[in-house]
Parts: sequence; structure tokens; C-alpha cells
Amino acid sequence: MDWNHVEQDLPRATPPRPLPHPLTFRLPAGSIDCHLHLFGDPVRYPLAADRTYDPAPVGLNEALEMHHALGASHGVLIQPSVYGYDNRLLCDSLQSCRERGLDYRGVAVVTPDISDAELERLSELGVCGVRLNLIFAGGLRWRDVVLLADRLARFKWHLECLIDVSTFRDMEARLGSLPVPVVIDHMGHLAATRGPECPGFAALCRLLKQGRTWVKLSAPYRLTTRGRLPYSDVTALVRALVAANPERVVWGSDWPHPYIGVEMPEEDTLAELMQRWLPEREMREKIFRDNPRKLYGYKAFVKSNADAAH
Repeated sequence: MDWNHVEQDLPRATPPRPLPHPLTFRLPAGSIDCHLHLFGDPVRYPLAADRTYDPAPVGLNEALEMHHALGASHGVLIQPSVYGYDNRLLCDSLQSCRERGLDYRGVAVVTPDISDAELERLSELGVCGVRLNLIFAGGLRWRDVVLLADRLARFKWHLECLIDVSTFRDMEARLGSLPVPVVIDHMGHLAATRGPECPGFAALCRLLKQGRTWVKLSAPYRLTTRGRLPYSDVTALVRALVAANPERVVWGSDWPHPYIGVEMPEEDTLAELMQRWLPEREMREKIFRDNPRKLYGYKAFVKSNADAAH
């Protein structure tokens, strides 16, 4: 694949590490990866002019290999900022999943004036949410969300927010007033040094307690001040979120970990962090499996005898 035609002098994302053999950790049976990205050939899927970085070329086949190795049953493909409003790669990937008999879901980025027909088409492909990304360039702004919210509610979609909760003003009033469920990416994307006492993080915990807001335990390397696993400064944030409402917490890999400022983690070691954060098996099963099935509308998981034996 030739990426040399990309003329902008932008940071180049590092590709993910190859899967280790053997894996040191597998997800509980029926787990769902609630946050991963795909990046395709830029000739077929052009990158947005106002992007922040150039991604590494990793696509659906690599993602499915990673999920198979870790034991994830389903995944949620998140539209990355480098494609702006162009959801073609997301849609083609969801269609490919369907053709392979895989039930994957998607979160898109759409314009405020998107037609109902296009919302219906996206829904049929498995899209169930819209992403508000205020960290990286490209995509919706808050005023667009306000315009879209009622229409998203009619399609039973949710709003996914990549925001820094330490700087997002009036968060409880703004997010709490929306007619759709809200999902917060990456634990609120604040510096771990701010701690659970940060006013914005405390507001996020209050929203969780109200029961309509969800949060993803994902991308701890985006919060940490420690360059390597296990990102121990993030632990207090994780435990505070789970304590606020364990029924509204889910997990995502953030694969292929695009544009991060720390050493590239190994997939199984990154997932294994949940055992450090949450030593109780029942809580891990809830967050890896049962909660995301409610959020994304999957059928409840039924344990087999083999699953019960573990």
C-alpha cells in the first residue's frame, strides 16, 4: 500500500504490535469490544484535509484476527477523526461483517442536515450512534449535536462523546438535557494526575449514577503520565467510575491505538489490566459482556456448560 502520496507533513501513527503467541489473557466468553477503529487504503478512502495525524494502514481482517485471538464475540467500529464525515470505510466494513455472518455495530460521524433516508440506511448496516469528537480535528461540534439530538432519538441511536471532562463546561446540564443516551469515551479523557476529585470527573460520576450515561474503560494510555503498562495512575479513576454505577460501564480496546504518545501496548496485556482494576470475575463479565449487550442491543449471553466450568 502506497501512503507516500499523502502530502501533508503530519505525525504518522505507529501500527499495533503483532499478536503475541501464546496469549496471556482471553476475554470472558461472549465479550464485546466497544471501541476500535479501522483504516483503509487512502486512494479508496481519502483522508480528511483537516486531520490531526496520518494513520497506520490496518483494517477489518486484522481487527477480526485480534478479536478471534482475544475471544471477543462482537465489536463496535468507531468512525475515526481522520475520515471526517466520510463514513464509507465504516459502512463497507459493516457490510463485510454482515456478509461473513458477523454482527458488528458502528458509530458514525454525520452532518447536521443528514437525511432520514441516510440515517435509515446507516441503521440497517448496524450503525447505532453518532460521535462527537472535541479532542481531534474534524467532525461534529456541540451546536450540531443539539440540532441532531431529536432525530437521533427517533432512530434509537446514542451520542458518543470524545471529550476532556475536565474542560467540558456545564457537562451535567448539557449532556443531561439530551433526549438520547450518552456514552463517554476513554474514561473522560482527562489527565490521570487530576484524580477522581477533579470537578469534571466528579460530574461524570454523577451522570453515571443517574443511569442514562455510559462510560468506556478504554485507552488508559491517553490518560496516564506513566509511559508503560500497567498505567497505575489510572486505577483510581477506573474504580471511581465503577463505584458510581457498575451497570453503565463497558470496555473497549481502542485498537489499533492510533496516535498515542506512549509505548505501543500488547493487546492481551492491555485487556488483562481489567484483572488488576477489577479482581472480581463477576464484575469483569458484567463490563466485558453483559453491559455492552444492553447498550448495543445484543441478545443476553447464555452460558454453556463449558463457560460455567470456568
